[in-house]
Amino acid sequence: MAEPVWSVDPRTGNQREQVATEATAADVDAAVRAGEAARAALADREARIALLRAAADELEADGERIIAAADAETALGETRLTGELARTTGQLRAFAREIEDGAYLGVIIDHADTSLTPPRPDLRRYRIPLGVVAVYAASNFPLAFSVPGGDTASALAAGCPVVVKAHPDHPATSELAGAALRRGAAKAGLPEDVVSVVHGFDAGVELVKHPLVAAAGFTGSVHGGRALFDAAAARPVPIPFHGELGSLNPVLVTEDAARERGAEIGAGLAGSMTMGTGQFCTKPGFVLAPAGEAGDALLDALTAGVAEAAPGVLLDGRMRDAFLAGVRERAALDGVTTPVAAGEGAADGAGRTVAAGVLAVDAGRLAAEGPHDLLLEECFGPVTVLARYRDADEATAVLGRLPGNLTATVHLSAAEGEGAGGTGARLLAELTPLAGRVLVNGWPTGVAVTPAQQHGGPYPATTSTSTSVGATAIERWLRPVAYQNAPAALLPPELRDDNPLGLPRRVDGRHES
Repeated sequence: MAEPVWSVDPRTGNQREQVATEATAADVDAAVRAGEAARAALADREARIALLRAAADELEADGERIIAAADAETALGETRLTGELARTTGQLRAFAREIEDGAYLGVIIDHADTSLTPPRPDLRRYRIPLGVVAVYAASNFPLAFSVPGGDTASALAAGCPVVVKAHPDHPATSELAGAALRRGAAKAGLPEDVVSVVHGFDAGVELVKHPLVAAAGFTGSVHGGRALFDAAAARPVPIPFHGELGSLNPVLVTEDAARERGAEIGAGLAGSMTMGTGQFCTKPGFVLAPAGEAGDALLDALTAGVAEAAPGVLLDGRMRDAFLAGVRERAALDGVTTPVAAGEGAADGAGRTVAAGVLAVDAGRLAAEGPHDLLLEECFGPVTVLARYRDADEATAVLGRLPGNLTATVHLSAAEGEGAGGTGARLLAELTPLAGRVLVNGWPTGVAVTPAQQHGGPYPATTSTSTSVGATAIERWLRPVAYQNAPAALLPPELRDDNPLGLPRRVDGRHES
């Protein structure tokens, strides 16, 4: 018998309601095959545009219920979730505009040229959808990175049906969001099965192994993401697996920057690392700051800001237990101090909150392999590691040992930000290999949904070089194909000389729009 799926209140740990049952292998097979059957309908660009806009409308129309369910299941608060819903509907409409623009197809036409030796054939290239996409929802964004989130929006925009494996932390929200997407499909004249939602751990495993699933998108932990990534690679026909797994999001503060505005930097760091109870994938979890007097103002402001942060509820009991254990293990390392002790929050009605904290250590302990390497692993929740360096060489040695990240940040003085060959340029060059987004004098929490965004980085931040945020996220679900010497009557409309769809393209080396 299929196991029930319960909605749980993280504030109390109590079950709220049964919202579904875990999908069986037969259920997963049916959802994938229904999606595959809907592929032909999704080939219509105008229908996809209508789908994305109708889906956004449906989410907004049911916004009050969706936000209430999401808050009950995640404790993220109505204000935060209202903003997240707006971001989610904005993403859907942005991808509708991307389809209208047509540049995502990457149309390139090189006409035959017999004057060359050897002669050049007629070649025409564009991108086509991969097929059914499996999406694995995130815990910390129940809308923007879950059922109606960026993976789903970009896959649908590409022309790929989607089967979402809902996250167990917010199943009721997932059901409401999935129903809204399916209503949007129906309003656009498309089969509702262009989007399906399944629940359960086993369903997630079955999904990545299904022979008709052509690609997968995942946001979650290193452990879970790596297991699915390996399963995707081990299939008889391996598939692309675009996974976001974990990130420290290192910050480097120069000595001059700390002297110039240390208190400002410390206060900004406190706000960033405690935002959302430290549950953002871009939380600054590791900071290199100068030792001695130069960094004292930064440490004082950071300590004060974190100490003032209100205790918060984590997304579920398992994450709370992992956070508390992770903090204890790190604090027990030789030479690690706790300017602000993270741990259990002041008891409320249920006593399930956690308090933010800061761990401090001499950077020299991290310059070579050892037990302190634990400090170079992400600890999900409101805690950051402050590693204080003695000189630039020590900071560089630690940077050289960091894993791949979504972001890397440097705080420079005004003078260091000027000139192409100075300290600022050198540090930017050191940080660039570490991350997909490099920030100067800012904080990584908050990811702008714009065409130029890159939300992805070297492993373990992600398992591919693509982004999961912004317009180019659509490229993950497309593959290029070229036609050589194909008769004009056989070419798809996108590649015809008369350009009936009015697409931007490159013809014989020159861009046309």
